[in-house]
Amino acid sequence: MQRLLLSVIFILGISISSYSQSIPSPDKFLGYDIGTQFSRHSQVVDYFEAVAKALPNQVKMEKYGQTYERRPLYVTYISSEENIKNLNAIRENNLKNAGLRNGASDNPEVAVVWLSYNVHGNEASSTEASMLTLYKLLTEKQDWLKNTVVIIDPCVNPDGRDRYVNWFNETASQPYDIDQQASEHNEPWPGGRPNHYLFDLNRDWAWGSQTESASRLKVYNKWMPHIHVDFHEQGINEPYYFAPAAEPFHEIISDFQRDFQTEIGKNHAKYFDAEGWLFFTRERFDLFYPSYGDTYPTYMGAIGMTYEQGGHGRAGLGILNDEGHVLTLVERLTHHTTSGLSTVEMASKNAKRLNTEFSKFFDNSGLKYKSYALSGNPDNIGSLTKLLLKHHIQYEKVTTNKASGYNYTTGQQGNINLDENSIVVHTDQPKGKMVKVLFEPNAKLTDSLTYDITAWSMPYAYGLDAVASTSKIPSKPVKLIKNRKPYQPLSDAYGYVSDWNSMKDAKFLASVLKADFRVRFTEKPFTSNGKDFKRGSLIITKGDNLKLKNMRSTLDAIAKAHDKKLETINSGFSQNKPDIGSPDIKLINKQKIAVLSGEGTSSLNYGAIWHFFEQQLKYPVTSLNTENLSRTNLDKYNILIMPSGDYGSLLNEDTMNTLKDWVRSGGKVIAIDAALRSFAGKDDFSLKYKKTENTQETENLTAYGDRERENANNLITGAIFKSKIDATHPMAFGYGDDYFTLKIGSSTYDILDRGYNVGYITDTNVFSGFAGQNTLKNLEKTLVFGEERMGNGSFIYMVDNPLFRSFWENGKLFLVNSIFFVNNNAFEL
Repeated sequence: MQRLLLSVIFILGISISSYSQSIPSPDKFLGYDIGTQFSRHSQVVDYFEAVAKALPNQVKMEKYGQTYERRPLYVTYISSEENIKNLNAIRENNLKNAGLRNGASDNPEVAVVWLSYNVHGNEASSTEASMLTLYKLLTEKQDWLKNTVVIIDPCVNPDGRDRYVNWFNETASQPYDIDQQASEHNEPWPGGRPNHYLFDLNRDWAWGSQTESASRLKVYNKWMPHIHVDFHEQGINEPYYFAPAAEPFHEIISDFQRDFQTEIGKNHAKYFDAEGWLFFTRERFDLFYPSYGDTYPTYMGAIGMTYEQGGHGRAGLGILNDEGHVLTLVERLTHHTTSGLSTVEMASKNAKRLNTEFSKFFDNSGLKYKSYALSGNPDNIGSLTKLLLKHHIQYEKVTTNKASGYNYTTGQQGNINLDENSIVVHTDQPKGKMVKVLFEPNAKLTDSLTYDITAWSMPYAYGLDAVASTSKIPSKPVKLIKNRKPYQPLSDAYGYVSDWNSMKDAKFLASVLKADFRVRFTEKPFTSNGKDFKRGSLIITKGDNLKLKNMRSTLDAIAKAHDKKLETINSGFSQNKPDIGSPDIKLINKQKIAVLSGEGTSSLNYGAIWHFFEQQLKYPVTSLNTENLSRTNLDKYNILIMPSGDYGSLLNEDTMNTLKDWVRSGGKVIAIDAALRSFAGKDDFSLKYKKTENTQETENLTAYGDRERENANNLITGAIFKSKIDATHPMAFGYGDDYFTLKIGSSTYDILDRGYNVGYITDTNVFSGFAGQNTLKNLEKTLVFGEERMGNGSFIYMVDNPLFRSFWENGKLFLVNSIFFVNNNAFEL
C-alpha cells in the first residue's frame, strides 16, 4: 500500500513537472520577472498564444473582435483534455440547462467560470495576473479543470491599457520612484481608464455602445457562464475588496446568488488570512445598476462579482501609500491571482450545485409583470429591438390594438393604443429577469446609498409609450427576415420632403449635407400635395441643387442607404402656408463644429460627443484642446460644444470676452451639464443657479456616523423626471409636449428670464430612480434645455446630458437640433 502511494505521488510529480517544463512561465517568456515591468498588450497576447501552442489539448484561444485602434480581443478556454475536446457540447448543454436551447441537458456537472481582466486600462495589475493565473491553473491546479471550463479575457480594454502602459514606460524613473508626487504617479488627461472613445467599458455591458462591449456580448451570450469575475483596482490606500457585495441588491437576485458570493468570499478570506493580507467585503460596491461587469452577469444567472485591488493608475510599479506601505505591482497581481484561483476552486468544488441553481434562476413564473408593450416612433422601436438582439432577448408583434397596465407616461394604471409597429416583450422567456431589469418602471431600491445611477428604464430611454401588464399581452413572433418592398426611385419633382423625428432622420441629413446638398427645414407645419408636414421636416428642392450633377440619382442612393422614404412636392405653392420660399422655411448651414477636449473637460462627456459624431451621426467635428483655446481662431467654426467640465481657469476675462464676441457675430455655444457653471450668474447671462433652502443648521446637528446617509437627501442618483417641452422651438423639433429626462446630479438652474425655455420641470414626481427629499424641493420650475441669444448668436444650455453613456436614445435629437436648426440666422462659412 505504501509503495502504491509512493508510486502515485511519483507519477503525479512527473506529471506536474512535465506540465511545468512544456509550458513557459510568464517570467521566462517575457524575459523579466512578472510584476517588475508593465507588459504591453501584444506581449500578453503572445504569451497566451505560446501557452496554447505548448498545450493545445487544454488551451484554446478565440479572437472575438478588435478595438477601435485595431488591437485584437481574445478569450482563452482552459480545461481538461476531455472538456476541451467536447467544448462545444458543454456550451450547448449549458444553454439547454438555462432553457436557451431546445432539448434536455445531460445532467451537467461542468462549471463555467469567466474571468475578465483590465476593463479599466490603467487598473493594469489584473492583466499581469491573468498570465500568472493561466500558468498556475495548468501547472498546479489540473484537478480543478476536470469539471471546470475557465474562460479568461486577459484584457477587456487593450486601447486603454496600452495608453497607460506606454505612458508609464516612457515616463517612469529607473528604478521606479515611490514618491506620490512623482510624475509617474500622476497620469495626464484623459488617463488610461477608458477605451479609444473614452467610454467607461465597465458601465457599457447592458448598452453595448462600444465595439469592445458589443463584440464581447456575442461570446458571453453564447456561453452564459455560472461565475463571472471582473478584476479592478481602487485607491492606493485601500486594501483588497471581494464579494459579498454591498446593498442594494436588485430584487431578482436569488438567495443562492447571495449566499454563494459569501461562500466564495470566505474561501478567499482563508488564503488572505494565511498571508496576513488586509481585505474588506459588503461595502461600497452594490449590485443594482445593470451595466456593470458584475451586475449584468448576475442578471443573466451567474454569480457576478467585482474584485478590487488597491493601486489604480497612481500606483505604477510601486508607491508609498499614506499608511507607509510600499505597494508594488508584484503584490497587486499576487492578490488578484490568489482570488482568481480561489474562485475556480470554489466552482470546481460546487460544479453540480452551480448547474442546478443556474437552471432554477431561469424560472420566471414569479415575476409580477408578464408583458411590456411599447408603441411610438418606429425608428426608436427599431433601435430598441437592436439592443434586445444584442442580449438575445426575444420580442414579438402585438395582435391587439390596445394594452392596459402601468402607464409609463402617466405613472398610473391606464391604456395605450397599439399599431402595426408596436412590439411586446414578455417575461416568460429564459431571459425574463433581464427583461424585468431593463423595462421595469421603477426598480425597487433597498438602500439609497448606491454606487451608480438608479434609473434606466428602456421606455423612457427610447421615448416610447409603454405599459407594464400583469397579464400576457396577445402577440405573434416576429419574422426577422422580411421581404422588403423594392426601393422606388424618386420621380422628377419640384422637391422632396423627409420627416424629422429620430436619429435615423438625423443621419440622413448628415449624409446629404456631406454630399453638398442644399437642404431646408420648416419652422412651421405646412401642407403640400395633400400631405401634412410637421415642424422640422427637411426639404430638398431641385432649384436649390442645380449645381449638383446627377442630383436625383445621388439623392436616391442616399435615401436608399438610410431606408428613407421621401415625399414629393410638385410646387413651391403649399395648400396650407408656409410656401417653400417662405422665411419660415430656412436653409440649413453645413455647420463647421468644434468641441473642447483636454484638461478641464470631462473625458467621459467629451468621449460620448466624439463617438456620437464619428460612429453615430457620421458628421465631421474638430477637437480643440483647452490649452489652445485662447489662441484659437474661432471664426473657422459655427458651433463650439463645451462638454461637461470645469472651465474656471480657462475662461478668464479675456477668453470669456473673446467667446462672447464670437457668439455676437453669429457663433453658437452648446454647453452641457457642468459646463453651464461657466456662465451661470455671470455678467451678460440670464442663466442663474436655483436658490436652495438653507439646511445647514439641521445638518450640523447630524451625528458623524449618520452624515453620509443624511447627505443622500441632497443627492439625485440618476433619476427620471417628466419635463415640459416647447415643441414649437427648433431645439425641440421631432418631440412632443413632454420629455422624460435623466437627471444625474442635483445642480439646478432657474428658468431663463430672457431667451427660450425649451424644456423645464414643473412636475417633481420621481418616475424612476432615487432623488433625496431636499433636491425635490429645488426642482420645480428649473431648466432642462434653454437658448439665450447674444447678438446674432446663441448660448444653448443642456442641464441634463442627452448623450449620457450613449444609451439615452431619446435625448440625442436635442443636440442635432441645436446644431442645425436653432438660430439658423447664424453665419455660414
